[in-house]
Amino acid sequence: MTKDYLESVDKQFRYYKMLGEKTFDQLSDEDLIWQYNEASNSIAIIIKHLWGNMRSRWTDFLTMDGEKDFRDREAEFEGYIISREELLIKWNEGWKILFEALASINESNSSQLVYIRNQGHTITEAINRQLAHYAYHIGQIVYLGRMIKGKDWESLSIPKGESERYNAEYFNKPKSKQHFTDDYFK
Repeated sequence: MTKDYLESVDKQFRYYKMLGEKTFDQLSDEDLIWQYNEASNSIAIIIKHLWGNMRSRWTDFLTMDGEKDFRDREAEFEGYIISREELLIKWNEGWKILFEALASINESNSSQLVYIRNQGHTITEAINRQLAHYAYHIGQIVYLGRMIKGKDWESLSIPKGESERYNAEYFNKPKSKQHFTDDYFK
């Protein structure tokens, strides 16, 4: 596992965290608990699920199975109402655990196996699994936010009809190694 890979996935995780936060910023407390129907998840439910998953997968990442005894996955999908403040505490707690686990990976431990539900994964496989999982759910959060806000939604990507202007701006700059910015993945 290379340092470049770890820096890249750290950047990717931070980007998805930022997308979620830019979505939350556009929404009211009521919007966070809105559900399309009873079978659908609200943004609050998705946040609780991500928090539960992150705590389970990344706590003692290198030494314990990623499905911890303390996790109650079914409760993550219950729609009881919690405050925006509590949701953001859970959101930030999950990400903090993730980033601390990533920072614990080094040359001496990068080749060991980690387990998720008793199935061995290389560290790269485990990271990629979680990156894809979180991107999936954060995409849901963004889509729900966009549905809720309708015409008042502020795009988190290149707005429709703006691709030509956006590309012209970037192609007028000298080539360089990409650094993480809010528009890194647009």
